Amino acid sequence: MRRLNVARVSRPVLDAIERGGSHLAVASVHVREAVRELSSLFTRQREELPGDYLEHSQWLAAYVHYFLPVNLAKIQTLLEEMPKPDFAKPLRVLDIGSGPGTGPLAVVDWWWSHRPNGCLSVVAVDRSRQALRLSGLIWDAFCLGGAKGQASLRTYNNLLEGWHDCSWISSEGEFDLIIVANSLSEMTASRQEPTRAITEGSEFLAALLKRLAPDGTLMVVEPALRVTSRMLHHIRNRLLGAGICTVYSPCLHEASCPALDHPDDWCHEERPWEPPQSVREIDRAVGFIKDALKFSYLLLRKDGKTIVARQSTTYRVVSELRVLKGEKRAWLCNEQGRIEVGRLDRLVSPQNAAFDEIRRGDLVHIEALCRRTRQGKPSSLARIDRDAMVSLVQGI
Repeated sequence: MRRLNVARVSRPVLDAIERGGSHLAVASVHVREAVRELSSLFTRQREELPGDYLEHSQWLAAYVHYFLPVNLAKIQTLLEEMPKPDFAKPLRVLDIGSGPGTGPLAVVDWWWSHRPNGCLSVVAVDRSRQALRLSGLIWDAFCLGGAKGQASLRTYNNLLEGWHDCSWISSEGEFDLIIVANSLSEMTASRQEPTRAITEGSEFLAALLKRLAPDGTLMVVEPALRVTSRMLHHIRNRLLGAGICTVYSPCLHEASCPALDHPDDWCHEERPWEPPQSVREIDRAVGFIKDALKFSYLLLRKDGKTIVARQSTTYRVVSELRVLKGEKRAWLCNEQGRIEVGRLDRLVSPQNAAFDEIRRGDLVHIEALCRRTRQGKPSSLARIDRDAMVSLVQGI
């Protein structure tokens, strides 16, 4: 039985959120109600989400006590996935749409856990002055635990109306890591004019790539919704088509995203995590179940690095493993596109037993697939034979 890598929010981070968030004098009952409201605005009613929602005290308190730990855990899973920087050297980070400091707090906790010899500097940009003020309080609360003096945070208030124009950050030089988490989809155009949002989002990320160090990483995270994920897939295609970057992960190719071939498809991640007690309590109060981290993402590079060596026998698992009558199936993706792969129960063997353990997001090696033809066309279903070797390259 495989052991899962379960994401957890560290105790120092939770303590910092509690101390920093204590400056928001909002009763628990109002926080719970605001969590319910924001959740609806983030999902079913995105077109009604105000651009200045973090300027509202109750929504800001709800974000800090509920959404911040969740989104921080997502960022930290990707920090562990991306190529490790040299912690003996200075690390420069830019977080766009930082809110109350989700990205900076995720980074400083991750950076400090590696016992760095170098220093960390973070620039956090957001349109909400109230959120940036709170991010400073939470940062200071965390740094009292030891990182102060080696880590610095600078906040930059910007309305972010023209994100595709990055001239406002031109004096900052290059960054080793740029984070854009849950920000692209909150642009006004993304809610009303999807085509324009794809254009603006592509121009914006292209401009940020110019500010990325040659061996740096651009991390983009979006909600695991069909509309927001498909927008990210389209933006990915434009950036790769322009030849200005490559995908480190999740994709195993630079071809057009096959999830866009059908209007009802989209690609997203689901990673296991252990919610902190504070999140569990709010879940129980409002009737939510936040038992997994769900999101869409891109880790983009300019040096061509990839999470694994690309080959036709290595796939990304892009669905759950489905247990059907007499067999198991999952959707896999690589440069050959998205293909459905099945293995009949009567063909289970020690060689292919690892297929039983795969999860969404895994990288899996399958030695050979059988694809029968019908009326001269290959079947949409590929199968794993008894002797085919299946191995987990990287598990979540």
